[in-house]
Amino acid sequence: MKPRIKPRWNLAPRAAVREQERLRERVILADQFGPIRYVAGADLAFDPATDAAVAGVIVYRFPELIEVERRRARRKLRFPYVPGLLSFREGPALLAAFARLRIEPDLILIDGHGRAHPRLFGIASHLGVLLDKPAIGCAKSLLVGEHREPGRKAGSTASLWFKGERVGEVLRTRDGVKPIYVTAGHRVALDSAVEFVKQCCDGFRIPQPTREADHYVRDLRRSYQEEQIKGQKAKSKNERRERAAVARAR
Repeated sequence: MKPRIKPRWNLAPRAAVREQERLRERVILADQFGPIRYVAGADLAFDPATDAAVAGVIVYRFPELIEVERRRARRKLRFPYVPGLLSFREGPALLAAFARLRIEPDLILIDGHGRAHPRLFGIASHLGVLLDKPAIGCAKSLLVGEHREPGRKAGSTASLWFKGERVGEVLRTRDGVKPIYVTAGHRVALDSAVEFVKQCCDGFRIPQPTREADHYVRDLRRSYQEEQIKGQKAKSKNERRERAAVARAR
């Protein structure tokens, strides 16, 4: 699964802002998709010890939500941490994981925002435009905008407003628990995005595709860290052996 538009990641922050504004013009906020047979959940975790990002994508048969494939990628971080420009930091690893898929999803759910972004172009929109795929942002916390509290019952919603625009819906996915923030990314109308997210919920706060992607990248990060520790221990052991051999030779 390759991008339809060549990504531009190696930019200074000011140029990255201009790139967001350029690509934002390509966002489609209406339903533009065929049958949804496969849905993917994508997430990313950071490994501060190696200054790297670990991305994971899991594809499910929809609407059964039966897993059919999962892929991963690990990339060095090249872009600094700049609020509002996180897609430039996270995007390379995520695209690398999508590129390894054998089954191309018809819809992508991303742990992040789409339209509900300071420049109306969060990571769900960014990746959706680059891949030219229907994409939905499913965020755990608020980035921009204001809303009233939705009802306490699962399925209750409240509109999220920013600069006079309805940029998302606050969705209660489980009775009495904190809501999530659903925003249109690309080629999916907001109301349709909410319905798709509801269909991907299975009794937990976070929809299954992004929840399992989150678990996946956390496990990957842990395994990478354990491998690094083992490698460091082996290196130290070899160095001690070499020093001992030199000492004996003297």
